[in-house]
Amino acid sequence: MMDWSDRHCRIFWRQLTQQALLYTEMVTTGALIHGQRERFLQYSGVEHPIALQLGGSNPDELAQCAKFAEDWGYDEVNLNVGCPSDRVQNNMIGACLMAHPELVRDCLKAMRDATSIDVTVKHRIGIDDADSYGQLCDFVGTVAGSGVTTFIVHARKAILQGLSPKENREIPPLRYEDVFRLKRDFPSLEIIINGGISSHEQITGLLKSVDGVMLGREAYHNPGILLEVDQRYYGVTGCDSDKVSALRGLYPYIDEHVAKGAPLNHISRHLLGLFNGQAGARQFRRYLSENAHKAGSGSHTIEEALAKLGQ
Repeated sequence: MMDWSDRHCRIFWRQLTQQALLYTEMVTTGALIHGQRERFLQYSGVEHPIALQLGGSNPDELAQCAKFAEDWGYDEVNLNVGCPSDRVQNNMIGACLMAHPELVRDCLKAMRDATSIDVTVKHRIGIDDADSYGQLCDFVGTVAGSGVTTFIVHARKAILQGLSPKENREIPPLRYEDVFRLKRDFPSLEIIINGGISSHEQITGLLKSVDGVMLGREAYHNPGILLEVDQRYYGVTGCDSDKVSALRGLYPYIDEHVAKGAPLNHISRHLLGLFNGQAGARQFRRYLSENAHKAGSGSHTIEEALAKLGQ
């Protein structure tokens, strides 16, 4: 998620789940080839398993960046064909590529030829008026010719003109049944569903029809949902189910971060939703929002915010 799932956020999520596959923000091929590559690719070993999500439409450039992903030790590289932002459409990145399935196929094949790690694709169920189930099947069938077998499907279409990215996550209706049909019609593919998923009860129901679930904004706004992931879906027992303990597990990373002169709010902005629905959650958020940017703030500031819970 652009501007959301940065390294600080992912390390926080790792305090909540050790097993779930985490995704980077979408990084464009141009940023990796011509920009500060280390800045975009750097991550901590505790983040594994981790996937690098790429934005691009040039097969040669995507192949080069897929090789970067392997060289840097990523577990998976994913091509984003779902982002509706006009910031990326002009560069033929994101959901607009659904109008060019042969190009998507060629991009993914080039990526697979360049690396031995898993290559996956994330896309919508359609774009604009090209949103029939038949058109979705044509897209998936063509793209599967690349040899990619994992399709992460956001169960909404994207409106490329007239809606903001936020509106594109809310206004087009969810069509889960289209994703369920994909799994029935393409049983050899791994179909992972995304979009509007907000509870474990919902996840359990969805997993009866598809192979996996991707959480998006819910993991950010309500990160506590991740605490049950390891035990529920990976059979790992003895996981820490205490939000406060999980948060305190982040303190060494926070102290290292602020010791380098970086502000606490680079990390604390990702923590604000942890206690949503609990007494004192608003006071916790307010304290961090008002104090994390100040000089001298650190893990003790988080501890002071925790004291607001229950008030």
